[in-house]
Amino acid sequence: MEIIKVKDYDAMSEAACSFMVERINRIDHPVLGLATGSTPEGLYKRLIEKYKLGEVSFKNVKSFNLDEYVGLDKNDPNSYYYFMKTKLFDHVDIFMDNVRVPNGTADDLQQECQEHENAIRAAGGIDVQLLGIGANGHIGFNEPGTPFTSRTHVVDLEESTIKANSRFFNSIEEVPTQAISMGIETIMNSKEILLLVSGESKAEALAKLLNGEVTEEVPASVLKNHPKVTIIADEAAFSAAGN
Repeated sequence: MEIIKVKDYDAMSEAACSFMVERINRIDHPVLGLATGSTPEGLYKRLIEKYKLGEVSFKNVKSFNLDEYVGLDKNDPNSYYYFMKTKLFDHVDIFMDNVRVPNGTADDLQQECQEHENAIRAAGGIDVQLLGIGANGHIGFNEPGTPFTSRTHVVDLEESTIKANSRFFNSIEEVPTQAISMGIETIMNSKEILLLVSGESKAEALAKLLNGEVTEEVPASVLKNHPKVTIIADEAAFSAAGN
């Protein structure tokens, strides 16, 4: 596990961008696992800038998103499909046929989960999986107690997660209570993982990951068992870690 400590959110985003550009340029046909939320927004902005400067191309990239809300149409401004299109895909040269975000309005959600797994397998697996971490230690939408053997599945979101995500909605009542998420085993099958952590609100979760035992009660702790993980975190995120 490589740990990179940076000053603040901007520095984290810049370091993450350098990391991703190097991988995209080095791997012939990169398969990326992508995340949403406020943590990777700075990274995506910088990737767009690098693309416009001609320093990176997404023509050969395939991408798989970690998760999607159940019940939100892909054109809903709060859907993760919409997030990815507006924050990254619309601004670079990625082919949308090479993009897969779970379909939260599928008639058969279990079948949709299986199709996500099948598509990842058909692509040869994920080369680099981008992750954030929830205040309760979740990765993707794998809440505390999720089995480490889980594959892509439908999850019931914890109250703390719903509350944290309510800032993106008009009210907490509008936040979906379920999501499709890559499972922990799915994430761990990635060849390489990049975890981004920023802010004091994530400090306790990062401390549990770094200093605690590997337990399903802290889903992110499983990353200790992966052979190739890079953590880029800012000073505020390290404030409870003791290092």
